[in-house]
Amino acid sequence: MEQHQHADALPDSAQRVANLLSELKHDKPVVMLSSAGRTSAEAAAGLGCSVAEIAKSIIFRRLSDDAPVLVIASGSNRVDEAKVAAQVGPLGKADAKFVREKTGYVIGGVCPIGHAVKPVMLLDQDLFRYDSVWAAAGHPHAVFNLTAQQLQAMTGAPVADVALVPVAPVESIPQAN
Repeated sequence: MEQHQHADALPDSAQRVANLLSELKHDKPVVMLSSAGRTSAEAAAGLGCSVAEIAKSIIFRRLSDDAPVLVIASGSNRVDEAKVAAQVGPLGKADAKFVREKTGYVIGGVCPIGHAVKPVMLLDQDLFRYDSVWAAAGHPHAVFNLTAQQLQAMTGAPVADVALVPVAPVESIPQAN
């Protein structure tokens, strides 16, 4: 497996993900990008794929119990907090300290698996439009490739509509006569 050949080249957090993927019998290696993939656009540019093929991990804080809520969304989608809250309960913002404590990862490198505290999860239905997607592998420069089906199998996350649908400006809506 390629993961073992590159083992000493990976930062500790990315190596932890590589080990988890190996345990899960995942056949794709963790790939290090030459520049950070902190945003979906940066990751897509580094990988030569579309922004929509980036499976971004967004962490929220559930207000009722302070639980981490992980939404794995297509990189081209903005997450609709109201849609997520309707499924998991009222949400608050998760700051960098909360993200690090609850996931074990830094913002920009939050992997969908291997969290310090098991998060409440939702998986964006739009990810299933693509043959494969790229997810963060525990470090802002580290990613791995998989299918949306594999992502669902690894996480057990329910598939949901989480995308914010852009509202058309008022002047572009046709007027009824």
